[in-house]
Amino acid sequence: MQTLIAVILTKNEEAHIAACIESVRWADAVVVFDSFSTDRTLAIAERCGAQIVQHAFENYSAQREAALRLLEAQSEWIFFIDADERSSAEQAAEMRAAIAHTAHNGFWIPRHNYIFGKLTRGGGWYPDHQLRLLRPRHARYDLSRKVHELVILEGTAGYLSTPLVHHNYRDVRQFHAKQQRYTALAAQELFKQGVRAKPQNYILQPLRHFQWRFLTLGGYRDGLHGLRLSLLMAYYEWRKYLLLGRLWRQRDQLR
Repeated sequence: MQTLIAVILTKNEEAHIAACIESVRWADAVVVFDSFSTDRTLAIAERCGAQIVQHAFENYSAQREAALRLLEAQSEWIFFIDADERSSAEQAAEMRAAIAHTAHNGFWIPRHNYIFGKLTRGGGWYPDHQLRLLRPRHARYDLSRKVHELVILEGTAGYLSTPLVHHNYRDVRQFHAKQQRYTALAAQELFKQGVRAKPQNYILQPLRHFQWRFLTLGGYRDGLHGLRLSLLMAYYEWRKYLLLGRLWRQRDQLR
């Protein structure tokens, strides 16, 4: 059994995969857990020496859970890193020291989010802790969550201090594409929970979300960049309830 395997979930990540693999070469093994990419992702990953596993994508939680279950007999620890994230030698040293003697079964890792090329510290984008370092035999993913995965951990989790570097949203076009997917999934989750959109939600929820991002979480500290992001996230909060209302109207029309 190996001590630590780095796992990278991929689908058409030819622009990122080589640099991501290079950043985790310190791991005992690197596994690219791929959702049947159609670009050069697999060729690049193979050339970089990573192990490749292909698994059909259902949702993010199911994909991570499948990777955990496949690799739990091979490694004491699994470190999930996304293709657009980068680890470092400093992070490697901290992880190795942390897992050498610990009673924890997981560790939260902070992230530095670069959005539109800018390091973003306010608005909830830092420390942006992610529970990514896991003992697979003591962790599983909540399969009811299709987005913003939730780890169900036996025991306790610690916190690391060295951040992952996350090249998040390279431009506005990519931001809109991702947020459209996320809000559609979030609306579907609310619909399944039986939550109906009320008239006031279309106004109050976006306003509250803007206040939360810009004031409570300190988006103002990033200046005009923080204002722009807070407004964009408030717009997608409105869009989430718009989609939720459409789902209920479609259901009601079928009755």
